[in-house]
Amino acid sequence: MGPSLPNGGDERVEELLHELGVSKDFRISEAFVSEVLGLLTDEPETLDLKIASAAITEMRDAFAMFAPYRGIPKVTIFGSARTKSDDPLYAQTRQVAKQLADAGWMVVTGAGPGIMQAGMEGAGVERSIGVSIRLPFETDANSIIADDDKHVSMKYFFTRKLMLVKQSAAFICLPGGFGTLDETFELLTLTQTGKGIPVPIVFLDTPGDTYWDSVHNFVLQQLVPRGLVAATDTSLYRITASCDEAVEEITRFYTNYHSVRSVGDDLIIRLRHAPTDEQLRRLNREFAHLVKSGEIQRTEPYSIERRHDDQLDLARIALKFNRRGYAELRAMIDVLNTYA
Repeated sequence: MGPSLPNGGDERVEELLHELGVSKDFRISEAFVSEVLGLLTDEPETLDLKIASAAITEMRDAFAMFAPYRGIPKVTIFGSARTKSDDPLYAQTRQVAKQLADAGWMVVTGAGPGIMQAGMEGAGVERSIGVSIRLPFETDANSIIADDDKHVSMKYFFTRKLMLVKQSAAFICLPGGFGTLDETFELLTLTQTGKGIPVPIVFLDTPGDTYWDSVHNFVLQQLVPRGLVAATDTSLYRITASCDEAVEEITRFYTNYHSVRSVGDDLIIRLRHAPTDEQLRRLNREFAHLVKSGEIQRTEPYSIERRHDDQLDLARIALKFNRRGYAELRAMIDVLNTYA
């Protein structure tokens, strides 16, 4: 439902924003304030209003906490809060987090005990960011991040998951319970449907553990034969029991590939090195099925990218993407990374 404002309401919102000195993304800000006022004039139930207010407050706090670290690559680690410190998974998590921190990454976790604490021990407090959830049986963040500025506490799982996913460019999933599986499958859903950007996703076990192999077999034996997911969707994740392989999977993903941006029907892929003519011909031969019309081609920054000063120093290719083959898009990124 749109805002039910009295006549002239939009003009008053515009005047208010000018009075507050808001200039960046002015039209988005205007629409946001109008929607908030519209919600108030809808006279929602008290609980609905509390949820909306708390969600905005939590997102504001989290955005502010993450803001100083925008330029640093981040990896989110998912895993169980119940994993004990003497479990091999604990040591595995600590090791992979240390290797990623040494490679220049910041480690983001849910800030609780178990796998989350192991990740922060490995990364060290300076390279750790925590997004905790307030639960009746788990009220505080772990001792590593509790009193640090790089920690935010949240009431709602949905705002917490948004921050754990939105801020990171890579993900490592360790074995866990309902919460870990929920986070993992939501991450896969976002990537599969294009609601999230292409990212490396690693399912990390310890040697001899079959946790993620069992999940993978469930997908192959139950979901794929029923047509509930495509067989190619399994390429969205990598299963390994090696910290070295997990780190390599993440760092290799960004060897040449940098980021994507959609402009209308066009998908723009930003690269550190532009493909040669022969490499471009290969892309068009192997990935023509991803193109709705035309072909994959090199391009200059689009006008909206120039207005936003959005990675203008990078090379680009663009295609009219069919918006269906996100697993195959991952395969194309893998090929582009061999062009470095």
